[in-house]
Amino acid sequence: MGKILIIAEKSSVAYDIAKITNCTKKCNGYIVGNEYVITWAKGHLIELCDPNEYNKAWKKWSFETLPIIPSEIQIKPISYEIDRFNLLKSLMNDPGIDALICATDSGREGELIFRLIYQMAECKKPFQRLWISSLTDQAIVNGLNNLRDGSYYDNLYQSALSRSFADWLVGINATRAYSIKYKGVKLPIGRVQTPTLGLIVCRQKEINSFKSTEYWEVTAYYESFSGKWFNPDTKETRLYAESEAKTIADKIKSQQGTIENIDTNKIEEGPPLLYDLTNLQKDASKKFGLTAQETLGIVQGLYEKKHVTYPRTDSCHLSEDIADTIPERIKLLSNNSEYQKMADYIMSLPKLPLSKRVVDNTKITDHHAIIPDLIVPKSLDDDEANIYDLIARRFLSVFYPDYQYTIKTITVDIENEKFSSRGKTINQLGWMECFSDPEENKNDTAALPDVKIGDKLKVTNSKATKNSTRPPSYYTDGTLVSAMENIGRNINDKDIKDALNGSGLGTSATRAAIIEKLIQNGYVQRSKGFLKATQKGMDLIEIVPAELKSAEMTGKWEQALKLIEHGKMYSNLFIECISDFVKSIVQQAYISEKREDLYISSIENDYYKSGGGNIGYKNQRYNN
Repeated sequence: MGKILIIAEKSSVAYDIAKITNCTKKCNGYIVGNEYVITWAKGHLIELCDPNEYNKAWKKWSFETLPIIPSEIQIKPISYEIDRFNLLKSLMNDPGIDALICATDSGREGELIFRLIYQMAECKKPFQRLWISSLTDQAIVNGLNNLRDGSYYDNLYQSALSRSFADWLVGINATRAYSIKYKGVKLPIGRVQTPTLGLIVCRQKEINSFKSTEYWEVTAYYESFSGKWFNPDTKETRLYAESEAKTIADKIKSQQGTIENIDTNKIEEGPPLLYDLTNLQKDASKKFGLTAQETLGIVQGLYEKKHVTYPRTDSCHLSEDIADTIPERIKLLSNNSEYQKMADYIMSLPKLPLSKRVVDNTKITDHHAIIPDLIVPKSLDDDEANIYDLIARRFLSVFYPDYQYTIKTITVDIENEKFSSRGKTINQLGWMECFSDPEENKNDTAALPDVKIGDKLKVTNSKATKNSTRPPSYYTDGTLVSAMENIGRNINDKDIKDALNGSGLGTSATRAAIIEKLIQNGYVQRSKGFLKATQKGMDLIEIVPAELKSAEMTGKWEQALKLIEHGKMYSNLFIECISDFVKSIVQQAYISEKREDLYISSIENDYYKSGGGNIGYKNQRYNN
């Protein structure tokens, strides 16, 4: 009986699996055991062919050769990875190998990496899928005991292939069409990157056109606190005439005010949700100035060292099976002095509070939220320690009670002018204890004194302060990935808004790379942590049609890819729509005529109406 070949995505993962499967014989690029042979792919080894490799005439950049829409997908080994591919091909087709296990990263890109290699190697052997969110020994054992037939992930593969081919079609055709139109200046255009650039350019325009307005605010100072003037009709605190502000300040000086209203509002804030990748990138950018790409690289490294679970996730919840491991994870964190007090408190609870905010199978996509794994790190560099600390504290905080505080608002009448004071009293720190020193929190809290309606307050001083309105802030990596994820929030069209629910520009795994590509193409520059559009980027957004910079359309494409992944839409239908879109873009660039937006109808009925199948390679053609 032959052996089973396991193909991982990286060598580090291959060696982790080798330890579990008792593969000990190290060869040149693979590891051998009694039952298994293990190798790795080093990421993508295969790519889509260039246009001229389909048709020599397509090498020429001209409108006569556009649109470029191949009737079949052709692939090739990446030139600098040819040796690695040849090794995998020989192992896959070795007579001593009976079957394969795909052990690439558990997600859309990981699936595509394996399938491209499998197709290019012309392998016909059966394969199963190892799907895990953790690299601990137990997780790997459980995964190997619960392998699924490779066909179970065919829809995921079709979604990945559709995304790849759609990006190729739009990128090749739009880039050529507009580069030709604008005198041969190469203008790289992408299905996702151009709408993302549109977000940055839109913010840049708002900042460039912003005109600051001066305004004044009047403050009344009492013995132990202060109040700010407001208009009782509009609730506005700003005055736009200096003379008016100074008149009010002079009017109340040394006068006596009367408390006419006291409003108290008790607020309970539940713990934040567990981290998905986007929210982790957002916090890492805000707290440590890390780029989205840097954060992804750091958390991926922590994952490969078995310190945290799988990072490329857009879920903020845990599945029920992972919930069973929570006590062990908390106990392990108690061995670290940084987290001992928090972990000990949680373990002392009579029952672990596992609400739907923490464990909810219905909120899980491919992977659960990012949490500490079962190996607590002993030595990390500063960036690794910072990211791990964010994940560990967020994980522990969800088991703490609510953060409870009271907001007190006091309204004072002084010479018929109204002044408002707002104070905050913390009643219970709750989960906030996981993020800062409780005493520090208490000292920084501005609590108002105990007073009652009708009490008199002496104005000890008054001041009219000049301020200016500020422009919107530039995007940071963190705020941009968040805007990409939540692109549907500001859309008025209900159908489009609903289609974008849970979708966005790109995916949690690709957004960092999109930002870096915009910078590499010279459309965006990163300055002191802010992302600013260059003149080149501004110019591109001006000249491309609405469809190419439409966040709504690209977000809907992502929704269609999810429908393909869940078996609710054929990939053929998606590619047909993309092909039609490409044709219209080329025509528009050629004749400079506008057209209405083309949107993909991504309702479930399309799955049944399309009559097509799935896209594939060579003889597996899609209808053009």
